[in-house]
Amino acid sequence: MNPRQTPPPAGTAPIFKGVPLHAAWRHGWAVLALIIAWLAATAWMRPLMLPDEGRYAAVAWEMLRSGDWLTPTLDGLPFFHKPPLFYWITGAALWLAGPTELAARAASIVGATLGAFSLYLFTRRWCGAAAARRVLVLLLAQPLFFVAAQFANLDMLVAGCITATVLALAHAALGFEQGLPHRRVLWLGYGLAALGVLAKGLIGFVLPAMIVGLWLLLRRRWRTLLALLSLPGLLLFAALAGPWFVAMQQRFDGFLHYFFVVQHFQRFSASGFNNAQPFWFYPVVVALCSLPAVLWLRGAFARGYFRAPGVQGAVRLLMLLAMGVVLLFFSAPKSKLLGYILPAVPPLAWLIADASAQAGESLARRRRWWLTLACGAALGLSLVVGLSLDPRHSERGLGLALRAQHQDGEPVIMLRGYWYDVPFYARLRQPVLVVDDWGDPAIAQRDNWRKEVADAGEFDPARARQLLLPPQALHAALCQARVTWVIGTTQSAAELGLPAQAQAVYAQRGLTLWRVAAGKELKPPCA
Repeated sequence: MNPRQTPPPAGTAPIFKGVPLHAAWRHGWAVLALIIAWLAATAWMRPLMLPDEGRYAAVAWEMLRSGDWLTPTLDGLPFFHKPPLFYWITGAALWLAGPTELAARAASIVGATLGAFSLYLFTRRWCGAAAARRVLVLLLAQPLFFVAAQFANLDMLVAGCITATVLALAHAALGFEQGLPHRRVLWLGYGLAALGVLAKGLIGFVLPAMIVGLWLLLRRRWRTLLALLSLPGLLLFAALAGPWFVAMQQRFDGFLHYFFVVQHFQRFSASGFNNAQPFWFYPVVVALCSLPAVLWLRGAFARGYFRAPGVQGAVRLLMLLAMGVVLLFFSAPKSKLLGYILPAVPPLAWLIADASAQAGESLARRRRWWLTLACGAALGLSLVVGLSLDPRHSERGLGLALRAQHQDGEPVIMLRGYWYDVPFYARLRQPVLVVDDWGDPAIAQRDNWRKEVADAGEFDPARARQLLLPPQALHAALCQARVTWVIGTTQSAAELGLPAQAQAVYAQRGLTLWRVAAGKELKPPCA
């Protein structure tokens, strides 16, 4: 310490070099608020997109309306494709703000904020404030990150957990190597890994363990690797992640096999799931989605870039591995969805920001840098606005029409389809009846809404028999109440024998909402 400097008072030891504790806290809260404001500013603009946004928002809505915060349900049936953290956050937001698009996307905003803020804090601690600001602004301007932060599915939430877990463990490792206190941050890393498991499953701790483990092995930090193995951390991990899985296995026999074997290992290795793509798909997509900022990455190919001395080289290697491991891991299976590689976006943004700052900062380079940020931000905003003007992937209009006329206790029947967002927008309090050929063996062969609903029915067969009706049961279902609402296409209505007396009250893009009044006018009449 400079002898002319006055040491900070007790209890205000600096978090960052030269920054008192109270100033660091104020600065941190301001940065956090700016991140949330930017990511949430346009999250309300567009309707929920089918299938993903409608599905996950509907599951959270069912959790809220049923009062059962342990068991996720899809149309009243246990839905175990994913663990519950997304539904818990979304359900809480729906409880606070009502069933709005912004509340439905709260969990994704939380995940993006967690990833961005942890990257900012880590970079500020080990690389300086200027580098932290540069990385944060670049990440928030990335179109893929910005749009995914406002997309209501589980990918951004688990990406934020994975990013924060990796950075907490790396922070603990660097602190240990420099003889600094590190145990609390290490335990935080274990806790974040548990949240990652509750967000999407095993990748919540498998990917961070692979990234940090390989990082320490390549740096030959054997003592650091052993120091990161923590019994208190493991106990914390088990205490946070374990109870929900135990509770579900106790309630539903076969849950653990379905969740881990079917939804993890079989889904990872099988080829019958959505969007089969070649091995090189993700690297190309990530590069294209990072334009124009990725063009600044050429500085990372300079000789000795990743072998810089001290912490700088260690952090560069960490970010390279954090990006590379994610890309390689998800490139192995044939099924490739864009959201899977979101954990690779923050470390790539870090590398771009760091590589772009290596050369001298002339006025021309600063102008090009800010133009790059502006182009990325404008592209992200344009995508959100464009999607808000395109109603083809949402049934919000039909759901609102149903909400305007539907009365409590009136059944809703869907014909050969399940439109996930309709119960959300209609604010239905009871599951809908779904009429289809549920004995069709082809259901198990395609990863679509039929398989999701049928799989959910396997965990509660008695409830499934009440909700999943064969075609011959349609007429009897129409006679159970004075008024019944039916949703389907004109083709499905004709195939299943919807009475000609059904009154069409709303239609959009081939989908129709009918009002059916039970009585003698039905053919054949109700008994």
